Amino acid sequence: MNAHIRLVDLLDHAAARWPERLAFADAQHRVTYTELQRHVQATAGAIQAKGIAPGDRIATYAPKQYENVVFLLAANRAGAVFVPINPQLKEHQVVHIVKDSGTRLLATNAHRLRRLPALQDVAGLGIWLLEEPPPGAAVRDVPAVDSDPAAILYTSGSTGKPKGVVLSQRNLVSGAQSVAAYQGLREDDVILGVLPLSFDAGLSQLTTALASGACYAPLDFLQPAEVPAHCEAHGVTSITGVPPLWTQLMSATWPEKTAARIRRFANTGGHMPTPLLRRLQRTYPNAKPYLMYGLTEAFRSTYLPPEDAVQRPSSIGKAVPNAEILVLRPDGTPCDVDEPGELVHRGAFVTLGYWNDPELTRERFRSLPSVHAQIPHADRAVWSGDIVRRDAEGYLYFVARGDDMIKASGYRVSPTEVEEILLACPHVVEAAALGAPHPTLGQAIVACVQSTLEVDACRAALLGACRERLPSYMVPSFIEVVHSPLPRNPNGKIDRTLLKQRHANVFVTE
Repeated sequence: MNAHIRLVDLLDHAAARWPERLAFADAQHRVTYTELQRHVQATAGAIQAKGIAPGDRIATYAPKQYENVVFLLAANRAGAVFVPINPQLKEHQVVHIVKDSGTRLLATNAHRLRRLPALQDVAGLGIWLLEEPPPGAAVRDVPAVDSDPAAILYTSGSTGKPKGVVLSQRNLVSGAQSVAAYQGLREDDVILGVLPLSFDAGLSQLTTALASGACYAPLDFLQPAEVPAHCEAHGVTSITGVPPLWTQLMSATWPEKTAARIRRFANTGGHMPTPLLRRLQRTYPNAKPYLMYGLTEAFRSTYLPPEDAVQRPSSIGKAVPNAEILVLRPDGTPCDVDEPGELVHRGAFVTLGYWNDPELTRERFRSLPSVHAQIPHADRAVWSGDIVRRDAEGYLYFVARGDDMIKASGYRVSPTEVEEILLACPHVVEAAALGAPHPTLGQAIVACVQSTLEVDACRAALLGACRERLPSYMVPSFIEVVHSPLPRNPNGKIDRTLLKQRHANVFVTE
């Protein structure tokens, strides 16, 4: 029986149980599990033939193409630590990740490589062109335990350059099995992959497909209309996105048959506004909604079961299987019911820490006393920095990112509460609320919205709605109206850091 210690063990299990089922499908490839396993085996041997040893870091900088997926899985089989780099990143960002991770081998395409001349100055870096088939080579078996590092995901922080979060084999395998279980994924599912593999939720689309024997159907699209066409071509049944992506997808026309085939949709990476949720439910009438919350440092964290989406659409649910979520005060004591506190995660998905940053690792990854006095063992947990509250029935509600909380007129204001009012206006496509320095209030609220209305009319409508539904200290003092999407970070989320920088002086007077 397969022990499922490594990510690639999930592939081996699927190939043994469903050898002729499709594992991967896009416009260029339709590949069975047997074929995928064979290609991964050959590529792993070729990686080892280049002198890559267990624990070495090897990176990919490419779209979600078949050769990229094979390379990631082959890295795992060869015992290397894979580092998926978001293909939207620019040269200086790629060079930073390659140098910081100590990458020895970078897989990319020839046209992308031409845009990275600075890589020539990185000593000891080998290049692997994904469009060239690897030479045949036998793979050597590499002993592994589930605490071995398996991947490094670089995530943008509020300040500084991207930091690498180190995932273990256990994080990848347990995370895949947990999500596949609570979403009820099965071997006849086709999972759309529209999020980047460098993003924990995007990587999870691939790993959950392996865990359930489903087909991974990735797509890198330029226009939202491409997504329904891809879903129809490959029979997609499951979609996961972040709120800005869902807004894009809802601007496309979904044929009735294509939409009716969707069995589940999931949201992560930020709060889904209730009006957007209701629109998704109308668009996908047969789909179960899964509202999820996660952080890269804990890979998977909470979800709201579909049956609770009607009564508790603003909740992020409860802990996923094999995890515990605590809500703690700054002194480490548990918060009372409905008292905001920091979300602290313990369990199988707590990652190994930050690569090359022991100080930040000590700050965010700390020990919890054992609940069993007889066992002298501290349980490691990750402090998320996110503020949540837990109601009397145990459901969690996101309040704000710790550093996104607004302190206006002495009150702590959640951006989410303000955004809910803004997004309830039918002419608002997307919105972000943030705090900007104010000479008398400490911070005042800035609202940035994409709207279909003319600027002055939009501002008047939003101020009226906010004044009607919010206390005065929560009403935005400044509203920026644009007619194009708000800026995004590389993972497709609204770039709040950039918006804060843009509006840092909006209330400053000479």
